Amino acid sequence: MLTTFNEIDMTPLIKMREQHKEAFAKKHGVKLGFMSPFAKACAIALQDVSIVNASWGTDTIEYHDFVDISIAVSTPTGLVVPVLRDVQAMNFAQIEKKIEDFGSRAQQNKITIPEMTGGTFTISNGGTFGSWMGTPIINPPQSAILGMHATKKKPWVVDGKVEVRDIMAVALTYDHRIIDGRDAVTFLVKVKNLIEDLSLIHISEPTRLLSISYAVFCLKKKKKKKNRE
Repeated sequence: MLTTFNEIDMTPLIKMREQHKEAFAKKHGVKLGFMSPFAKACAIALQDVSIVNASWGTDTIEYHDFVDISIAVSTPTGLVVPVLRDVQAMNFAQIEKKIEDFGSRAQQNKITIPEMTGGTFTISNGGTFGSWMGTPIINPPQSAILGMHATKKKPWVVDGKVEVRDIMAVALTYDHRIIDGRDAVTFLVKVKNLIEDLSLIHISEPTRLLSISYAVFCLKKKKKKKNRE
């Protein structure tokens, strides 16, 4: 097992969430967190670098044309990893609602074994507990796991100038028997680029309203049309 690291400038995502969190919560009845953009970014990157989405079969390496992401959720007795199914077909609101449901039922120990079975990739967010850096452990038979960590303010070069930005360290642990270093690094850089420029998520999935700004724009346009009628 090997781990590759990178840092993500979270400033654009934090600003977007701050700008649209009230409209998002009002429309969907759930808060907009970090996990939905990360899950969606991972889904896109996993389809682009499909070997990272592979897993061990009985005698073969299994490739998947779907993205089922296991999400680490806290319970009173420890962590469980229920699976978000077909994340490649979900939008931010659908992801957040499912995660909220998992979190609620996890506190009551109502997550079932089938709900924790069959993931193709895992995301673990140690940042919720204040972790600055760590090497997450792969969830077999999967071949990789992404570790998110706490966001810290750091000096960062933007357009040739040093600014204070919100930076998150991320780690990808991968099974080197399946995944080459080049593919692991390529995947993690894709996730980084998607999070730092959320418009790329909408460009990657043009048929879905994945960009919050674009979704809010469409809602406003629809309301104006109704008013004219």
